Amino acid sequence: MEPDLNLCSLSVEEAFRQAGSSVEGLEGVEASRRLAADRLAGKRRAKGGGWWRLLLNQFRSPLVILLLAAMCISAAVGETMDVMIVAAVVLMSTLLGFFQEYHASNALAALLSVIQARATALRDGREIDLPVDEIVRGDVVVLNAGDTIPGDGFLIESKDLFVDESALTGESFPAEKKAGEISPEARPGERTNAAFEGTHVVSGSARLLILRTGADTEYGSISESLRLREPETEFERGLRRFGEMLIRVTLVFVITIFAINVIFHRPALESFLFALALAVGITPELLPAIVSITLAGGAKRMAADHVIVRRLSAIENLGSMDVLCSDKTGTLTEGRVKLEGAHDVQGQESGEVRMQAVLNAVFETGFTNPIDEALRAEAGDGVQGYTKFDEVPYDFIRKRLSVVVAGPGGGHLMITKGAFANVLSVCSKVATADGEKPVEEMRAALQQRFSDCSEAGHRVLGIAVRDVTGDPEINKDDERDMTFTGFLLFADPPKAGAAEAVEEMRQLGIRFKVITGDNRVVARHLAGLMGIGSPRVLTGEDLRRLSDAALVQRVGETDIFAETEPNQKERILIALRKSGRVVGYLGDGINDAAALHTADVGISVDGAVDVAKEAADIVLLRNDLGVLARGVRNGRITFANTLKYIYITTSANFGNMFSMAGASLFLPFLPLLPKQILLNNFLSDLPALTIATDSVDPEQVMRPRQWDQRFIRRYMVAFGLVSSVFDCCTFGALLWFLHADVSQFQTGWFIESLMTELFIVLVIRTYRPIFRSQPGRILTLASLAVAGATLVLPYTPMGALFGLVPLPWTFLLVLIGITFLYLLTSELVKRVMFAQLDRIQGGGRAVSGA
Repeated sequence: MEPDLNLCSLSVEEAFRQAGSSVEGLEGVEASRRLAADRLAGKRRAKGGGWWRLLLNQFRSPLVILLLAAMCISAAVGETMDVMIVAAVVLMSTLLGFFQEYHASNALAALLSVIQARATALRDGREIDLPVDEIVRGDVVVLNAGDTIPGDGFLIESKDLFVDESALTGESFPAEKKAGEISPEARPGERTNAAFEGTHVVSGSARLLILRTGADTEYGSISESLRLREPETEFERGLRRFGEMLIRVTLVFVITIFAINVIFHRPALESFLFALALAVGITPELLPAIVSITLAGGAKRMAADHVIVRRLSAIENLGSMDVLCSDKTGTLTEGRVKLEGAHDVQGQESGEVRMQAVLNAVFETGFTNPIDEALRAEAGDGVQGYTKFDEVPYDFIRKRLSVVVAGPGGGHLMITKGAFANVLSVCSKVATADGEKPVEEMRAALQQRFSDCSEAGHRVLGIAVRDVTGDPEINKDDERDMTFTGFLLFADPPKAGAAEAVEEMRQLGIRFKVITGDNRVVARHLAGLMGIGSPRVLTGEDLRRLSDAALVQRVGETDIFAETEPNQKERILIALRKSGRVVGYLGDGINDAAALHTADVGISVDGAVDVAKEAADIVLLRNDLGVLARGVRNGRITFANTLKYIYITTSANFGNMFSMAGASLFLPFLPLLPKQILLNNFLSDLPALTIATDSVDPEQVMRPRQWDQRFIRRYMVAFGLVSSVFDCCTFGALLWFLHADVSQFQTGWFIESLMTELFIVLVIRTYRPIFRSQPGRILTLASLAVAGATLVLPYTPMGALFGLVPLPWTFLLVLIGITFLYLLTSELVKRVMFAQLDRIQGGGRAVSGA
């Protein structure tokens, strides 16, 4: 049955009863039955809107809706054949867009399945690993630091549990959670015995009885209109502004053309259809499909290079990225830590310090990390006879963890391991060969030994102990009056090829910056190995002293941010973005989630904690900067191919439609019938759908590029004028040289306008001269095929349906000659425009326009 409950007011027994479960979790058969029932009832939030939503989206354009309304009016007054023809063209265009977008969305879904979030649940009394979307009501889920919470539930066990609930409450600080019953009047933020979907574990451990999943959860019940939306990428913002500009132009265009034609006493319905058809011709109605196809194609290429794209629009930002920030561990280094030494305070190898560290690592139950894995590898028979009594898990504020163990000889010992400064801060004594001494007496010597080891490239942790016999239950406040016993020295060698990858990033115009919690000495040592000469360093303490405005001035010149706290990462990224940079952040830890959201491009790795992968836009299946560099190249290829379609629609389309509108004011007939305009628009879009497969010149990939709306406007005006000049030449040739009648004029203009639209793409697809850049084979074949069909169409019965008539060969020669001259002139204009763009970009980097 459905649980009728307030999570916080339940007892443990009542929670299990209402969930129909037990402390051993569900039986596998029952869990499968519940999952099938949930899916049948539609209680799981759908990912995407389904095929029917994509199909309806094709009809969202106000122009298409107006065109359909006008066709209904035409049908009512008896123009049935023309209505059927126009309707067929509109339907073909919309279906073409639908099938392409549907294919792209399916391809993305297949890629995302590779990096599906997972959870650990009890089934049949055993812990098993499951995809998050297979968790059902009644499951008992095991939670540790970094885990995403897969549903709303009741805490049946917890230990020092802190949960990030910012997605629900907006509160930036983690909320402490404890098992147990509290007041039923508690507000959501006060429900300390409950955890909710959409949140994640920051530290500690727990077992959670799932009581609600999918649409029944607090997160799922938030209205779509109120749910926090993903922030726009620069590319999405550019597309939106581009669309708004076209809407304004089109609105003025339609009203003006319709009004003038009515003033000239032309049939109102025909004038309205003509104006709408021109508006459709100007509007890049296949732009969403083209963008989806191009981005999906880019995502597939990147997947072949072990890069999975979770958010398609991030591909464009990846191509625009000019700063990449990352932690060093596992990115620049192997991430496979090895214990190099366990030293006492005099710097001598100490078996006692090694044993303390091993016991701490063996019995801790927090999130998996390479340091504890390295220490566990040192465990042997020596740990037998020890038992764990209590634990205070690691968190990123304390930067240490403590366990209490009972040894073979009796008594309880608290062992604390963590960052040197943070461990030393809770110590009052130091263990030396001459007995215990006060910390203040030994502080300078300890600090010097720490610095010496760090300069040698070691990662150094501290170890401290305290006898807690008689009071072995501990919490964070018990980390005090401890005795510092020694140092742990770890080696995390530079990753093979990391220096080359950093250099490759530099050649791609991307500056690499390290943000690490490690001390400045270790970070500077590693930077030297990576070829970052004389790195400029800012520490966490420096950051605290800098105002936000001052930090914006400093971040650009800084190479390493060392000794940072988790919340400072976000501040660094915000400052970089304010300084005009497009920022990527590569992270895989619990404390990286906010930074991944803040960056223009959040990048994680497949082995990262769930919360990091969920926050990322892009996930690397291999933790390798070389893989990321290939992803950047693919992002820039995708960006370049998307811009090609923008350039086409803002040059030939705009010029042709503008010329046609002007001609309609002076000719005693329409230069093209509405159905001919729509057919022209449909045929010219067919090769555009293959742009995603086009080749891109190497120089377009070597530098970051950003959306530049100002340049697009100038481009539209310049190429629109060129197109209009040659359109006027075509009108003059048809009327005064070839003496065409109405049908011949319309057919000749149909062929010329379509041929120029088809072949202009071969000019503007490259910055190079047209003959020095080979287009993609599919694009070339598609353009030639449509061009051939255009020349043949007037001689077929299909052409007659559209009002096209056969033309004498002299007409065709003149039209082909005009097309050739148009392409030659466009090539000259292109050189001027792209030379101007290069000056603006300073060698490849665009300045984002308004």
